[in-house]
Amino acid sequence: MAVISASMVKDLRERTGLGMMECKKALVEADGDLERAIENLRKSSGMKAAKKAGRVAADGGVRVAIKGTKGTLIEVNSETDFVARDDNFSAFADKIIAKASETDTTDVASLMSDELESARSALIQKIGENITVRRIGKVEASVIGSYVHSNEKIGVLIGLLGGSAEVAKDIAMHVAAVNPMVIYPDDVDPTVVDKEKEIFVAQAANTGKPPEIIEKMVGGRIRKFLAEISLVEQPFVKNPDQTVGQLAEAAGAKITAMVRFEVGEGIEKEEVDFAEEVMAQARGN
Repeated sequence: MAVISASMVKDLRERTGLGMMECKKALVEADGDLERAIENLRKSSGMKAAKKAGRVAADGGVRVAIKGTKGTLIEVNSETDFVARDDNFSAFADKIIAKASETDTTDVASLMSDELESARSALIQKIGENITVRRIGKVEASVIGSYVHSNEKIGVLIGLLGGSAEVAKDIAMHVAAVNPMVIYPDDVDPTVVDKEKEIFVAQAANTGKPPEIIEKMVGGRIRKFLAEISLVEQPFVKNPDQTVGQLAEAAGAKITAMVRFEVGEGIEKEEVDFAEEVMAQARGN
């Protein structure tokens, strides 16, 4: 049987990114054959990656790229914020945004080549958490601005007709902070308006006021509701005396597109019993 030296273990760790004990065990089982050890690790680690793929990944980060008149926004998920701040995770997210910005697709399955899937699997093996590429957003406009919050949990793309990238960035920052539902009031789904109107009518009916007064009250509440959820009607965060629509108009711009991603939004996070998780790890599960 071959003698497994520290340098052999070091070489295997550098090539796989896996732990020292796992590398040493693989070398022993492969009788010191580095390439065979790598092959065996890929097989066994691939099984581990498959097990982790079922776990909920609701943390992570966003990335943005702008190339000429096209902007791309992606969300890549991990299970914990600790991993989201890891350099290896960051490098993988950078690979994804680089690839996504080269294509017009917003379909993750179409984007993920064998090379990217291999990189994702290797990252799962290395860090021990499920990693997923969740979604891709695209904006095409004559002027594009973006904003990514400092913790990389919120990213926004704004498209303008006219104006400047600086104005677009200011609007993107506003969107990150306030999270409007739509750009213009007319963009709101009529079923949403009808539902709100139904609620307002029921509330107003309890006041005992005449029907014509109730109608005016409901109309006013609907207008207020639409203003609150529509980007152009909202007070600009950096100057509340001015609406976002007025800001754009003053810059000679019309807002044509908006994409906002917040990491983990809409994902149902599982409750984790950390004591049981530690016990499971100790049992080797």
